[in-house]
Amino acid sequence: MIDKFLEVIKNNKNIVFFGGAGVSTESGIPDFRSVDGLYSQKYDYPPEEILSHSFFIRNTEYFYNFYRNKMICKTAKPNAAHIKLAELEQAGKLNAVVTQNIDGLHQMAGSKTVYELHGSVHRNYCMKCGKFYDADFILNSTGIPRCSCGGTVKPDVVLYEEGLDDMTVRKAVGAIAGADVLIIAGTSLSVYPAAGMVRYFNGSELILINRASTPIDNEASIVIHEKVGEVFSKIEI
Repeated sequence: MIDKFLEVIKNNKNIVFFGGAGVSTESGIPDFRSVDGLYSQKYDYPPEEILSHSFFIRNTEYFYNFYRNKMICKTAKPNAAHIKLAELEQAGKLNAVVTQNIDGLHQMAGSKTVYELHGSVHRNYCMKCGKFYDADFILNSTGIPRCSCGGTVKPDVVLYEEGLDDMTVRKAVGAIAGADVLIIAGTSLSVYPAAGMVRYFNGSELILINRASTPIDNEASIVIHEKVGEVFSKIEI
């Protein structure tokens, strides 16, 4: 199947990539739903509750203690998947990356057209005046991060109970709908509404790369149950 995957990459120039947490695990960022993932660890509250809008509002300091320790990984570096995707874009073969990840590794690798469905840890804004703060500001703060105006600084990440950004969704759906090849990688396709976006694909080649099976494996033309980075490292551009 990998040989067929490499042949599709070689012969196409209208490719879109849709990725989830499994794209970044090889960079040392834990995923959420695997046996060793974030949701399998023990905390005072379930991680899904901590990462909700209502919890952020009512228990902001606890949210930030968790967020600094578990959601920001400044030591992570792009792996082979991030790097090859950036090279494919530079070669004119990849039109866009649509990602559920918030780590910014695609941009770090050099990708330009990246639609971050769930936001980014690298963008933080004052809820009062809108002033921008980077991830270092959050990491170096204690307690609740405060703006120079006194307002609470909030990460530009989509928490549970919050909706996705409309403009980002429209651009992501447009990219997927217009692609000839859609590569879905490192995601169980269990997080909605993001996972539902792949239904807009009408192209010729649907490729799935994920260590575990997904609900749409039987709809794909190519299915590879291996690590994303290892598969992408075989691409020659």
